[in-house]
Amino acid sequence: MTTLTARALLLDMDGTIVNSDAVVERCWRRWAEEHGLDADEAMKIVHGRQGYATMAVLLPDRPMELNYEDNRRMLEAETADVDGVVPVPGAPAFMAALAGLPHALVTSADLGLARARMGAAGLPMPAVRVTAESVGASKPDPEGFLKGAAELGFAPEDCIVFEDSEAGIAAGRAAGMRVVGVGPRAAAHAPDVAVADLTQVRVEAGEDGAITLRIATAG
Repeated sequence: MTTLTARALLLDMDGTIVNSDAVVERCWRRWAEEHGLDADEAMKIVHGRQGYATMAVLLPDRPMELNYEDNRRMLEAETADVDGVVPVPGAPAFMAALAGLPHALVTSADLGLARARMGAAGLPMPAVRVTAESVGASKPDPEGFLKGAAELGFAPEDCIVFEDSEAGIAAGRAAGMRVVGVGPRAAAHAPDVAVADLTQVRVEAGEDGAITLRIATAG
């Protein structure tokens, strides 16, 4: 058992509290094939970033305005497709335990996509959320997490990030925050603690406003 204490939690969405892998696979494999890319190789890097940023990595010589246009179409397609979107195991109880505690959603999705996926997964939308429209730079830039901490009123060192992707974990670290890695992609990128899913995390509220996380790191 690992115990961590924070004043606020910052939560990524896809792969962390919502399992949207089925939709991501459908949309991004189609896009990769349309552009003559190896879809298997493309899928290794699509998680965590905003779409235009992923496209810039995959097609580095492509004009950025084309990436922005494709990103717009990609968001429309992903928002309309919620087939197979489900909560990560343990996410409903985890989110219920956070009710009334300082927490924010920090996602590379735009607000429409975030609402669609959180709704499909049956999870409550946090009152504070930092979505794609809220930032000028995509993860792995720390802007989103820093903005989330500021909106909640806490210093970066008082926040813990929950993330699943290489880009997201790097963003949390760059923000000066501790990171709990969630899911199969996370452990390889050296989060402070890694869990298979949120069934391994128990949230306890302290009388002084502190949030204590009891994390089962085995199994």
